[in-house]
Amino acid sequence: MEDQTQQEQASPEVRKRIQASFDRQGLMAHLGARMTHIAPGRVHIVLPARPEVSQQHGYFHAGATSAIADSAGGYAAYTLFPENTEVLTVEYKINLLSPAVGDHIEAVGTVLKPGRTLTVCRLEVFGFQGDGKRKLVAHGQQTLIRVNRPEQ
Repeated sequence: MEDQTQQEQASPEVRKRIQASFDRQGLMAHLGARMTHIAPGRVHIVLPARPEVSQQHGYFHAGATSAIADSAGGYAAYTLFPENTEVLTVEYKINLLSPAVGDHIEAVGTVLKPGRTLTVCRLEVFGFQGDGKRKLVAHGQQTLIRVNRPEQ
């Protein structure tokens, strides 16, 4: 099932809308994060290792880890929202299970329960070593709200 999910892609229109929104996020650009997979109800965001996203022991900083997890979940929910809406995080909780180390970390946001107003997502962050091995370093849950796009 995992491999099938990995291959599934959102429609070109949805991918374009999601990527355009992601590209407007100053924090993701500042961190050097990039979106690598957009599927209905599932988004992956990768953050390469750099001194600027580390903490004092050389691990990925919890703030950077949490930020990409929050965005991955938000955009996973947004893939299921209508064109004229936006997404905002209502709350999220994340458990840091292990020091986040590796060449890069990858956040995976997956919709657990879509709703007309509130959507709940699972948040996972994996650390990747040069040998391709991955380790779950953070796990969480998030609630998002669908709001109408403001008139411009």
